[in-house]
Amino acid sequence: MKILLLSDTHSYIDEKILQHVQNADEVWHAGDIGDLKVTDQIKAIKPLRAVYGNIDGTEVRKDFPLNQLFFAEKVKVLMTHIGGYPGKYTKGIKDLIRKEQPQIFISGHSHILKIQYDKQLNVLHLNPGAAGIYGHHQVRTMIRFEIDHTEIKNMEIIEWKKQ
Repeated sequence: MKILLLSDTHSYIDEKILQHVQNADEVWHAGDIGDLKVTDQIKAIKPLRAVYGNIDGTEVRKDFPLNQLFFAEKVKVLMTHIGGYPGKYTKGIKDLIRKEQPQIFISGHSHILKIQYDKQLNVLHLNPGAAGIYGHHQVRTMIRFEIDHTEIKNMEIIEWKKQ
């Protein structure tokens, strides 16, 4: 299963994002979607899993939850928008990770791409940075990887300059 992970589009989607969507089996969006036109365009091409973020209004929150807990093949995934990272999780996230014991924990919000293994909680933390053009980041980023039964492999960072 080929996964494209993105976050913080802030109502922006373009051909650069959609080209990568074409090559994925599933797309995961870690919040701050902005306008549903973003997720509508992705869903028209590939299956989508998403959570809402702090900038998302009522319409987005009606379509997507605060947290997603699911299996991709045999890998348990927990995704939220504001979650922090190993050593600096936001309130309640560490307890949720302990309770659910996912193999992958995904959050967005910071606009900073981060791939970090948390040895203490035995979980791979992924933050895809920001795929949109709004915010303090200088480089737009996403993460592409594969899940094969229980194995997470072929992780790649996709990056390009902001317009």
